[in-house]
Amino acid sequence: MGGSAPRDAQDRTAFTAPADAERLARTAAALAARGFAVEVLDDAAAARVRIRELIPVGAAVFTAASETLRLSGIDEDLNTDDRYRSVRSRVLTMDRTTEADDIRRLLAAPDVAVGSVAAVTETGSLVIASASGSQLPGNAGGAGQAIWVVGAQKVVPDLACAQRRLEDHVLPLEDTRALAAYGQPSAVNQVLVLNAPTRFSRGTVLLLREAIGY
Repeated sequence: MGGSAPRDAQDRTAFTAPADAERLARTAAALAARGFAVEVLDDAAAARVRIRELIPVGAAVFTAASETLRLSGIDEDLNTDDRYRSVRSRVLTMDRTTEADDIRRLLAAPDVAVGSVAAVTETGSLVIASASGSQLPGNAGGAGQAIWVVGAQKVVPDLACAQRRLEDHVLPLEDTRALAAYGQPSAVNQVLVLNAPTRFSRGTVLLLREAIGY
């Protein structure tokens, strides 16, 4: 694929095939140069173990809706293990009308936010999309620590290609999932581009050598 973004028929393969070792190394180096902590791991099983090492016992943890987290078992680990305080589990018990402000604060500033991305560029940017916006404040600096688990198929050359991956590949898959789960379609209502972690929080990218998630 070289340094140019894939086009048309090539996109489908490019957006699902794991990046090779050279592209992963280039992406990791670019992320590190921009201030992210980066670890290249073999697979989701390794990320599952590493997550437990990175998150302090007793931390309030918010997991963004993510097929990567679900398929890897990380979502279940963090929301059922009494080592952590699950923000998602707490929010599900709260009244969306009378406790809306409390819910907003809990989601915006957890101790740790864990999720994935729609794309990561070889130039060192993370692209995160949302329909509701609930996970974006934590990722943008509200959380004391943010951790992103990123499959190798999400590596793209640049932001233009990241946008195409989001709209042409990720959204249709998430739309299908949302219709089955919630009875309503998804949408790209907000897009967050992180070119560096904020000075208020630590940002760690666990970049996998395998493909997982969208």
